[in-house]
Amino acid sequence: MSTPATRSSATTDGVLVQVQSRFLEDQSQPALRRFVFAYEITITNNGSEVVQLRSRHWVITDGLGQVEEVEGPGVVGEQPVLSPGESFRYASGAVLPTPRGTMRGTYHMHRADGASFEAEIAEFLLERPYSLN
Repeated sequence: MSTPATRSSATTDGVLVQVQSRFLEDQSQPALRRFVFAYEITITNNGSEVVQLRSRHWVITDGLGQVEEVEGPGVVGEQPVLSPGESFRYASGAVLPTPRGTMRGTYHMHRADGASFEAEIAEFLLERPYSLN
């Protein structure tokens, strides 16, 4: 099995989901087992039909193998509608009790014709960088 990158990319039915994550040193408290990560996601409609992101499903795994699943409507309070060629970008975050973990998931997408599908969010790494200090 390969190690996930801090960047990931997946395309499902013409919807491209790109992620980049980073460790937030200034918000983390390692002595208290609090490791804070930010991630930025860009969703691009490379298909030929209008799509809407209706809900999300995340699978978050910490460095001890503990899994948390998070589901809910939209992202950051929005359910963006994307015409062909349009993108939507947002930032969010996760807090783990370990300095390393992974995230992956899906967005439940609807097309204007009423069809729906799950757009993959490829697994990406949440990792505190090694320090020589």
